[in-house]
Amino acid sequence: MEIDGGHDVEFAQQTQHFLEWFKSLPSATFHKDIELVDMRGSGAGRGIIATADIAPETVLFTIPRPSILCATTSPLAAHLPSLFSQDDTASNPSAENGDGDDDEKSQDSWTLLILVLIREYLDPNSKWKPYLSLLPTTFTTPMFWPPNHLSHLQSSSILPKIGHASADSMIRSRILPIITSHPTLFFPPGVSPLPESDLINLAHRCGSAIMAYAFDLETEPSPSESEEEPADEWIEDREGRTMLGMVPMADMLNADAEFNAHINHGEEALTATALRGIRKGEEILNYYGPLGNGELLRRYGYVTEKHARYDVVEVPWALVEGRLKGRFAGLSGSQWEAVRAYVREQEEEEEGEAEDAFVLEREGEDPDAEGRLHGEAVSAGLPEELAERVKVFLKGVKKVAGNEGEVLADKAVRKEIYLDSVLGALQDRERQYATLLEEDEKLIRPERPMEREEMALWVRVGEKRLLREAQSWVSRELEAARREVSSKRERGDENAPAAKRRRA
Repeated sequence: MEIDGGHDVEFAQQTQHFLEWFKSLPSATFHKDIELVDMRGSGAGRGIIATADIAPETVLFTIPRPSILCATTSPLAAHLPSLFSQDDTASNPSAENGDGDDDEKSQDSWTLLILVLIREYLDPNSKWKPYLSLLPTTFTTPMFWPPNHLSHLQSSSILPKIGHASADSMIRSRILPIITSHPTLFFPPGVSPLPESDLINLAHRCGSAIMAYAFDLETEPSPSESEEEPADEWIEDREGRTMLGMVPMADMLNADAEFNAHINHGEEALTATALRGIRKGEEILNYYGPLGNGELLRRYGYVTEKHARYDVVEVPWALVEGRLKGRFAGLSGSQWEAVRAYVREQEEEEEGEAEDAFVLEREGEDPDAEGRLHGEAVSAGLPEELAERVKVFLKGVKKVAGNEGEVLADKAVRKEIYLDSVLGALQDRERQYATLLEEDEKLIRPERPMEREEMALWVRVGEKRLLREAQSWVSRELEAARREVSSKRERGDENAPAAKRRRA
């Protein structure tokens, strides 16, 4: 997640200064058998390793809640109470507040933490300065990639989600007005106000730091360890429903799909605990949730081999619709408009929103209570929402197609058309990428990639592999469906109404 071109000595000094600061915090603890180390050689910035064998359930470190940088600990909360009021922010953006400022009413936990971070970065006397000095100034997330690097993602599903333009708009409309209307809070004596362009860059930097490092803060303590299912407070949620916070030391832990440590939320502090025995020299790893490499790259700026089991790929509905239309080439333009009108009408009755794309993913076991993975994740079908959309679409065709739609009276025929159209759409989706899967697989390496081109390669390979797996599954189902249709045709009953077949 971190790029640092500075000298190794400076890097080590910053690490030591932060560690001393953390240990000096009231009620903070740091186990004698763990060490904060330089892991830039493996593309992981800093990390924590065990310096001796560690027993299961050992408390690795403790983070007192007052040391967490968030809306409730920031000095801004005292100066701008209406801005940080829960009733005036995420839970009720339209509520009236103390000064009637529309910009203040529009804040949520995400934008509030950006403002908090900006204020602390600009304050040379911030008590979090030793911690903030460790946060990166440049990032490996695609938000900061130039077009020539983004092109390596080809047609990846994550490209539309990068959202640099929307982030820029958010900063201009919700961050800058607060700063410019309260300059003395953000630029203390001796600190010159920044020009707008520099403020925007700083806001982007803070937003990316939050994306990569912040966690949702639980306001209630974790369930008892004796409960059957472990708590999952550290599975990230970026919807702004809870308070976000920057958690010193916890965010020094790197993470993978298979992990050995967990963060427990208590009333007074957060504790990192070993889920199983950790051997000397082993890295201590946290868990960011069941994220595919595309989403892992977008949020955190890296990919791992183990996260590939959670890869996803989106298939646009337009590709499926195009293949379905090819099966009924005799319909006129006005008939297709009638089909679309029928589909829209059905969706409105269901009070649902039409999907622009459908997500393919694998099924597999979740990590066990010790953070280990078991078994392979496999493609086991198509999204139910896709089957329902096609079902409604074919009903619309049957409704307007006259004699050409009679073939749709048979369930086996409808299934064959559905599977054949989806298979064609999956093939069309794979053809959207600039390179073939076989070409990419010759380039991929087992070690953790660090360069942007390598990470993009892993993302697109993961999506293409998933598309291939889905095509194999659909092909098997399609072959069985075609055998059933062929058998019915041999018996001469493929278009017979169901009631007539029963009488026969």
